[in-house]
Amino acid sequence: MNQEKIKEIIALNPTPGYIFNLDEFETRANLVKRFFGEKIGMCFSIKANPFLLKYLPQVFNNIEVCSPGELTICEKLNMDMSKIIFSGVNKTYDDIERAADDNVGVFTAESMLHLNMINDVAQKKGKIFSLLLRVTDHKGGSQFGMDETQVLDIIKNRENFAGVKIVGLHYFTGTGKKKAKIIEKEIDYLIELIGRIKTEFLFTIERIEYGTGLAVDYFSDDADTLEEERLEAITPKLKEIATLCKLTVEMGRFFAAPCGYYATKIVDIKTNLGINYAIVDGGLHQLKYDGQLQGMQIPQMIHLKNEKKSTTKQPWNICGSLCTTADVLVRSCELYDLSIGDVLVFCRTGAYSCMEGMSIFLSRDLPSIALYSNKNGLEIIRKPFLTDVFNTPVCCQNT
Repeated sequence: MNQEKIKEIIALNPTPGYIFNLDEFETRANLVKRFFGEKIGMCFSIKANPFLLKYLPQVFNNIEVCSPGELTICEKLNMDMSKIIFSGVNKTYDDIERAADDNVGVFTAESMLHLNMINDVAQKKGKIFSLLLRVTDHKGGSQFGMDETQVLDIIKNRENFAGVKIVGLHYFTGTGKKKAKIIEKEIDYLIELIGRIKTEFLFTIERIEYGTGLAVDYFSDDADTLEEERLEAITPKLKEIATLCKLTVEMGRFFAAPCGYYATKIVDIKTNLGINYAIVDGGLHQLKYDGQLQGMQIPQMIHLKNEKKSTTKQPWNICGSLCTTADVLVRSCELYDLSIGDVLVFCRTGAYSCMEGMSIFLSRDLPSIALYSNKNGLEIIRKPFLTDVFNTPVCCQNT
């Protein structure tokens, strides 16, 4: 998105706020599809950015939903519920009943408790639910999924669960994977596990939902090139396992990150002990990059000035509006002639940043949200939201 278009949107959409370019989101999704081909399905994990869901590109086969709130978003947007993979570590009985009534496409089971509840709800409703068993990280384990021995025991005793049809496995170990070898080893593990299940239990794994955790380069000038090379490197191994079963690749960050812009206005400038500080109306409660490390790395930024730039370039610490020394967005960032009223636009903020920050710390307003595409133009889907609407202590509320 060029600077003129960003300026035009900011004039209509106050800072601090996010702009999500739907054309860039679709371009990234189509890029991934071009590498994967028709035999590999694509799943968008909406925890990365549920605001993009309204105009989800058609290349996505599935939507991963991990909470009741995310399910509500899908309901309100009248999404195709058959595309939903209902996941997440904290599923209640009520959540499962509601998802069942919505006719979600697939459930995942993270534990025996999940399996038993899903099976019970299915039998209660006279249905059979498609089910993926989540396998925990086979190298070190985590709170996610079940260990391999328990998954194998469930498959061995699958006839005890009349309300579900076990269609496959869910496997995701974490994000930020820059080396293809890590992903290749995980796929090799799954290929071996599929073969072992078929040999030992005469059971065919029909489907794998696999989260690559493919890394996004937030702090590289050639991020797009690096990410495309990374995508190209993992594709052959994904295509290999796709010959054995239906493969769905689940990603959120890799799809959404490039399409986001976070705009925040400079409200004060000062020099303390020889160090230049600029205070902005946003902060780390709204801007979060993976690997940000208190502003020690500098992401791609656009500096929008109210006046013509001078030739004076100085290092600046860009700090937010929170009452904590941790609220540093960028340290020692070289900028020309910084002034109060200028706007800084942080790029590649399309994933997690709008959802992952300490959003209501200091009772600051939630930022505005705008969607833009060449086809639909500008759509402001959330104006600045007063956190004190729901963040007022009970003792201060009117009864």
